[in-house]
Amino acid sequence: MHEAKRAITTSGPLVNGPHLADEVVTQLEGMLAAGNYDGVKTLLEPVQPVDVAEAIGGLPQILQALAFRLLKKNEAIEVYEYLAPGIQQSLLDKLRSGEVLELVEEMSPDDRVQLFDELPAKVVKRLLAELSPSERKVTAQLLGYEAGTGGRLMTTEFIDLKEFHSAAQALSIVRRQASDKETIYSLYVTDRERHLTGILSLRDLVTADPEDRIGDVMTREVVSVSTDTDQEEVARAIQRYDFLALPVVDLERRLVGIVTVDDVIDVIEQEATRDLYAAGAVQAGDDDDYFQSNLFVVARRRVVWLAVLVIANGFTTQVIAMNDDVLKQVVLLAAFIPLLIGTGGNVGAQSSTVVIRGLSTQRIQALGFLKAVLREAIAGALLGLLMLLMVVPFAWWRGEGPLVGAAVGISLLAITTLAATAGAALPLLFDRMGLDPALMSAPFITTATDVAGVFIYLRTASWLLTHINGLVM
Repeated sequence: MHEAKRAITTSGPLVNGPHLADEVVTQLEGMLAAGNYDGVKTLLEPVQPVDVAEAIGGLPQILQALAFRLLKKNEAIEVYEYLAPGIQQSLLDKLRSGEVLELVEEMSPDDRVQLFDELPAKVVKRLLAELSPSERKVTAQLLGYEAGTGGRLMTTEFIDLKEFHSAAQALSIVRRQASDKETIYSLYVTDRERHLTGILSLRDLVTADPEDRIGDVMTREVVSVSTDTDQEEVARAIQRYDFLALPVVDLERRLVGIVTVDDVIDVIEQEATRDLYAAGAVQAGDDDDYFQSNLFVVARRRVVWLAVLVIANGFTTQVIAMNDDVLKQVVLLAAFIPLLIGTGGNVGAQSSTVVIRGLSTQRIQALGFLKAVLREAIAGALLGLLMLLMVVPFAWWRGEGPLVGAAVGISLLAITTLAATAGAALPLLFDRMGLDPALMSAPFITTATDVAGVFIYLRTASWLLTHINGLVM
């Protein structure tokens, strides 16, 4: 995605900010069906590429290729990079081989790699063979890096300067190469072996004296990432330093590419979606378009965790069966089981959610493992006390005595404390073990708390029944 974007106009069909209104999509569909191709070109001319992509995505599949063909060449390349992976593949099937090759050839290397990740291996192999030698080399280089790393995310379209260049020479290089590069706001300086030695902003270059050497005006302290850095770490670095782009170096500190902020936004969205899926005990697929997935795929993603949770809930049934004598003596105890396990599950889910999010944003690392767990445990105890004030009087009244009220009160305090502790400790433990903390999802914490909560409640009631039954009766 290049910096040179068409200005947003108010005369075009833009409604409510950057999103096309439904009636515009309807109008586009009507023009295509009627063969009014000149009208389509006029309608889409002032519209931003991302909105054109949204409009094409809203068309019936049979009209998508037709609308795409009506775009100008340069515009078509930009629009294509914004289309959903499924529509990109569909267009490749419908366009002529020459059109496909030209489209793929002109794409940015990082966007081309993202497209290839979604295509079947046979198609990728064929397209790679048909690319020009230079583009094939760049694409193969990026595909050689592991998925989810800085190397796979980067683009090789950056401006490379040398320390001996004067500011005037550097400006001439920028003018000559700007149209073919991903960004020109950050300029990178390398030596003869392509080692990264400095960075220079476009502002510093423009304000420098024309005779100044680049080596004298550049910044030598450069923040960079390596090709094997996880994409989440790359995103955090750009967020931390408010960069528009971040240089990527290999093991020998040679500059091999840059990661731009637009790609990082995609990573943040992708990782947040995966974390949310994991927190909901849903297996994430290779893409995030869950609602476009086949229903059998949807069921397969969700059934694994549900099967585990059903088996785990079987332990709750077993605990209740083992303590049926208590329930036979005081049947009213059974009425409060849903309240207790529901409260415990909710508290545990809240704690796991805030801890997982804290790990994701790295806000919790400064607090430390033990302090974070202790903090949530105290919060759980406070929540238990507050709930106790509401629930115990009602339980006392319904039980016509202290037994049920005491059992509910003691258990509620213990369950909320335990749930909050487990909800905080398990994700942190998984993180320490190098596993995804989101695997300790809310459904898992809830189920574990259910088993423990029922056991605590019924054993507490049994103990109270044994020791104060004479006073009650």
